[in-house]
Amino acid sequence: MPRYTHILFDLDGTLIDSAPAILASFRDAFSHAGVKPVVAIDESIIGPPLLETLQLLSGSTDAALIARLADGFKASYDSEGYKQTAAYAGVGDMLKALKDAGLSLSIATNKRIHPTRLILAHLGWLDYFDHIYALDLFEPRLPTKAAMIARLLADHALPKESAIYIGDRSEDGESADANGLPFVAATWGYGSLSPEALQSHWRCAASPAGMLAGLTLD
Repeated sequence: MPRYTHILFDLDGTLIDSAPAILASFRDAFSHAGVKPVVAIDESIIGPPLLETLQLLSGSTDAALIARLADGFKASYDSEGYKQTAAYAGVGDMLKALKDAGLSLSIATNKRIHPTRLILAHLGWLDYFDHIYALDLFEPRLPTKAAMIARLLADHALPKESAIYIGDRSEDGESADANGLPFVAATWGYGSLSPEALQSHWRCAASPAGMLAGLTLD
């Protein structure tokens, strides 16, 4: 029996390559608002929550401006943009194999809950996940990914000794640490976490097949 029976996944950069769709919708939002971004709209900005990213790109915390940009992004991304999202090669097979092995799978993502569900449905993955959590799933919005993971664990009484978090950025590993969960970095995506940047107690997998082997043999 695998040691970890509850597998919690990040989404962007871990299971899906959402960069082209996200970046296109950010560019649409700034173009339609007539605002010039102060930093480059490239893959380095992907990962944090939407409002935080818009503040970075605009160089502003003006609530009205950020709201206008957010509305533009959502209009673009939630209608057609999300359909450009692609699964990393082998991820679908990995998820199916984990589910077929009787493991419980969950999503804990900084992405908004609405496009998260749209993307999972678009890829045919909705039935793989028992729980889908996002910061804006609750009101008030959860403050951090660590708080979201804590809420997921508590809501469903998931035992920490049999749960593990999978992500692609340092924030993901730190959020796992904050909850006493082991962490495995998916190093196949665009996340900022490289194997050289791993903390000593973190592990990594260079492919979905390698991740699957590690999770089912533990």
